[in-house]
Amino acid sequence: QVQVVESGGGLVQTGGSLRLSCATSGRTLYMYAIGWFRQAPGREREFVAAISRNGGVTFYADSVTGRFTFSRDNFKNTAYLEMNSLKPEDTAVYYCAARLPFSVSAYYTTRDDYEHWGQGTQVTVSS
Repeated sequence: QVQVVESGGGLVQTGGSLRLSCATSGRTLYMYAIGWFRQAPGREREFVAAISRNGGVTFYADSVTGRFTFSRDNFKNTAYLEMNSLKPEDTAVYYCAARLPFSVSAYYTTRDDYEHWGQGTQVTVSS
């Protein structure tokens, strides 16, 4: 069972930036399509961004398009979510998820698509 580990959360002011990282156990990240989701208190877990196994395709929720950038470095076994121009409504626990894709360019945007989940990292944006 692969383990997914997120890091990089924290407290930042409105307009600030954070970079989240996601890694998998056993240096297996290269095998997986990766997604980021977030869950604010009292709300459903929602899709944020996805990246294909080869990193060639990314897809974002409308709410973060133009502010967040998803990338990956398979040699470093790490995927990165660069978050800029943060807003208070971005406050949530952010979860990284992984799944074996049907193709190297496939990406996935729903929770049920993903097989493996991390424990989450808290992002708090103060106003």
